[in-house]
Amino acid sequence: MNTSKQTSSKKSAVILGKQRTYSEVIEFLDKSWSCKKDQTLNTIKALNTQLGSPADKLKTILVAGTNGKSLTVDFITKLLKEEGLNVGSFTAPHILTYNERLWLNGEIVNNKSFTDATNEVINAAEELKLQPHASELLTMTAIWWFRNSKVDVAVLEVPTSKWWDPVNICKSSVFAITRLVWNTEDQKEIEKNIKEVTDGIQKDSWVVSADQSKFNLELMQTQTEKIKGHWAMPIRKLAILTYPFEQLHGRSAALAERAAQLFLEKNVVDSNTVVSDSLLIKTKGQRGRPTIEAKRKQELNPQKTVEHFWKDTVTNLPGRFQLLDKEKPTILLDTADNIDAMNNLLLGIKLLHYKRPLKGLVIIVGCENKDLENPEFLKIIRYFFKKTSGQIIFCPVRATAMTDGETWDIDNITNEAKNMKIKAKAAKNFVDAFDSAKKLVDERNGLVVITGCRSMITEYWDNKGIKKI
Repeated sequence: MNTSKQTSSKKSAVILGKQRTYSEVIEFLDKSWSCKKDQTLNTIKALNTQLGSPADKLKTILVAGTNGKSLTVDFITKLLKEEGLNVGSFTAPHILTYNERLWLNGEIVNNKSFTDATNEVINAAEELKLQPHASELLTMTAIWWFRNSKVDVAVLEVPTSKWWDPVNICKSSVFAITRLVWNTEDQKEIEKNIKEVTDGIQKDSWVVSADQSKFNLELMQTQTEKIKGHWAMPIRKLAILTYPFEQLHGRSAALAERAAQLFLEKNVVDSNTVVSDSLLIKTKGQRGRPTIEAKRKQELNPQKTVEHFWKDTVTNLPGRFQLLDKEKPTILLDTADNIDAMNNLLLGIKLLHYKRPLKGLVIIVGCENKDLENPEFLKIIRYFFKKTSGQIIFCPVRATAMTDGETWDIDNITNEAKNMKIKAKAAKNFVDAFDSAKKLVDERNGLVVITGCRSMITEYWDNKGIKKI
């Protein structure tokens, strides 16, 4: 979208101090995961003030929810970049490097920019004698970098989807909520959880959700109005993506489209702005059925529509239904770490099977938390394998700086799966599981799925000797 306005920004405050190398910055961040999380936002507010209040000067779109947050951020970024805006993006978690969390116009931050930005934040923390959690350091690094990159808008994922998440220091123009799913049917517990999400909404923010639960939507709307935000109509339809992504990511894409449109309407387009080629904003007189003259002009000078945009768009986020079809056998990487995400992954595998029958299927699962260690997980796996032939391999997860090393009991869950007539086996580690899986499927038409948590995807790339995506 070309407009008659241009934006400008003042340079943020610079904190002089120790200049660490990239490796030293990474080491510092790794150690900071063990620091206590501040559930008051006081730490991130202090950092923001010390750095010249860059968070107060950013226009932002925040994305919260149980699943699909990173996808929605990615789709919003692509749309707004297409509209001609300079867009910063912040997602979580990363697979191999911290750089993967920070993007500018769809490009991952380079090592030098990441090091410089993180040094500023670490030095600010040391000036204040603070010991921030890694999530606070990374959030502030993103905000500082976006401000100094003079972005028109920053699109940030709210990783925890709680009001005290450091990202909520930003005053959002648009607050998008993907969907909210928890392992409980207790309405009071659900109400409490929804309030934790919606308490991150600030006055005058526009709120839009892709949740399909009437109960959830009513609670979100009530909370939004109580905070004096603006409630937009929830998302019902799917964006028309290429197969099989319409059913997998179509609702996230539709949410992204509406969030981007709201941002443009409230922040970019006004009575003094001329819109010439926007995908999302129509000039006055264009709404409704086009005139004959307009049709003729369109035929002579066809313009790209949002429908064309979606047909040409796929996400390039690592580990989000990432199909490596040049590998033998084909590999599918997905960070699904809860029941809702696992259901979506299994749907995607079915859709791949419908398109081209699989000759052998193995799902390798590892879990670094307890979210998948419940009877419902094995129920959906059993039902899936009744319809689609294959087997599952459980393996332990390697501890990282971001985890506490806790994992499920591999032998126990394998025995439970076998008792439910599921073809299952336990592996002593990822390498053992992957080697076994490759032997069980056809090299050309088989599929090995690696899932359960981000650490499983990390192990896959480590096993291949890849250090950076």
